[in-house]
Amino acid sequence: MSATASALVHTEGEANTSVARGIWNARVSDERTTSLVTRDADAFLHQSLSSPCLTAIAKAEGIWIEDTAGRRYMDFHGNSVHHIGYGHPRLKQAIKAQIDDLCFAPRRFTCEPAVELAETLGRLAPGDLGKVLFTTGGSDAIEVALRLARAATGRFKTLSFWDAFHGAGFGASSVGGEATFRSGIAGPLLPGAEHVAPWANRHCAYGQDTLEASARACASMVSYVLAREGDFAALVAEPMRATPNPPAPGFWKQVRAACDRHGTLLIFDEIPTGLGKTGRFFACEHDDVVPDILVLGKALGGGILPIAGVVARRDLDVAGDYAIGHYTHEKNPVTTRAALTTISIIIEEGLAERAVELGAYAMERLSAFGERCEAIGDVRGRGLLFGVEIVRDRADFAPDNALAERAYYRCLEAGLSLKISGGNVMTLSPPLVITRQELDRALTIVEQSILAG
Repeated sequence: MSATASALVHTEGEANTSVARGIWNARVSDERTTSLVTRDADAFLHQSLSSPCLTAIAKAEGIWIEDTAGRRYMDFHGNSVHHIGYGHPRLKQAIKAQIDDLCFAPRRFTCEPAVELAETLGRLAPGDLGKVLFTTGGSDAIEVALRLARAATGRFKTLSFWDAFHGAGFGASSVGGEATFRSGIAGPLLPGAEHVAPWANRHCAYGQDTLEASARACASMVSYVLAREGDFAALVAEPMRATPNPPAPGFWKQVRAACDRHGTLLIFDEIPTGLGKTGRFFACEHDDVVPDILVLGKALGGGILPIAGVVARRDLDVAGDYAIGHYTHEKNPVTTRAALTTISIIIEEGLAERAVELGAYAMERLSAFGERCEAIGDVRGRGLLFGVEIVRDRADFAPDNALAERAYYRCLEAGLSLKISGGNVMTLSPPLVITRQELDRALTIVEQSILAG
C-alpha cells in the first residue's frame, strides 16, 4: 500500500527527487561516496528531504563538513545544531570526562549535571520561566509543551501559523503548518489544531503590502480567532520565523495581550533560533515579550548530542499526577553536561554578540548586492540567521523557485551548504564561531551562484 503525493509542494527544503538533484547525483563520481549513498538508500526508509541522501559525510569540524570524496563545505545549514561549530574541543573534553564520571542515570533518579542545567536555564530565561523538562529532540519537547498547556488550562485547542515547522510527531505536525509534514499519510491530525496565515512582507495573505501592515492584520486575526471560540489552550509560534522572517516591531506585544485577554498560553518555539543565533540568547528578547512556555533544542547539544528542553512558568507546574514527558534520557548526565558546556561556550566566547556584529555586516553586504541584482526580492533576518529571497522580477516579486534551486546546487559545487526555505529563500545559518574572512567567502559564493542565472 502506498500514498501518492504528486501534487504536494515541498517548501521546507530542497527536494531530493528533483531534476536538479538527479544532475547532482550524476556528477558524483567518487566510488566510496556513491557506494555509501546507495547503501543508505537501500537500508533506510525513504522520505522527502532526507533519504535518498545528497552525499556522505566523513568529517565535521568547526564550520566545515567534509564528504567521503574529500570535498569540503562551509555548513550554513547544519540542521541549526552547530552554533558553536562542530567538534568544539572544550565540548568534546567535557563529554569524555562526563562519560568517565557518570555515563547514565536511570529515570526516577537525578544527577548533578541535569539539575545544574535546569537551574542554569531557569536563571537565564526571561520572566518567571523556571521549571524545566528535558527530551532528546525538539519534536518531543513540543509535545511536552502541548500536554502542559492542556493540564494548566483544561483546554485542548491550539492556534498556530500556516507554513510553520514545529517537528515531525503527530502533535508537532498538527500545530505545524508545513504541508510536507501534515498532508497525505500524516492525517488524521490532532483535533482542535487551528491555524491562521502568518505575517509576510511579500504576497501577504491578508492583502497588505508592507510588513508592518501585514503584522497588524495578522495580530488582529489572532485576536479574533482566540475570541471567536474562547477556549484555546495555547498559541504556538516561533518568535522569529526560521524561514527566516522577523516580525514587525510590536507584533508580539499585541499577540501577548490577546493571549492574556483570553486565558491562552503563549508557547515560543526557539528550537532553531534560540541560544544566541539571532543576537540575543533567547530570540523573544528582541521583542521584549515573555512567553508562558519556551522550547529549546538543536544547538543545545553543541552539534554532538541530541537534547531539547521545555522551560515553563513556575506556576504552570500543575501536572505532577500525570506523565507529560516520561523519557528514558530525561536526565541523562552526558547530554545535560553537553548542554551546560555549550551554554558556557556561547556566553563566555560572546557568540551572541558576535552574531550581532557579523550578522549586521552580512545583511549590509547582501542588501547592497540586492540593490544591483534584479533576482533579489528581499534580504532579511536577525543575527547569523538571514535569507535571500529569489524572484523572477521586481514587478510582482513572483518567486523563482527554479533559480533558487540552481543557485543552491552551484553553492554546493563551490563548497557552501545551505537550505532553501519557502521554495525560493536561500537561508543562511552559519555557525556563530565563523570568521569574517570565512563569511566573506561564503557570501561571494552566494552572490556568484545567483548571478550565474
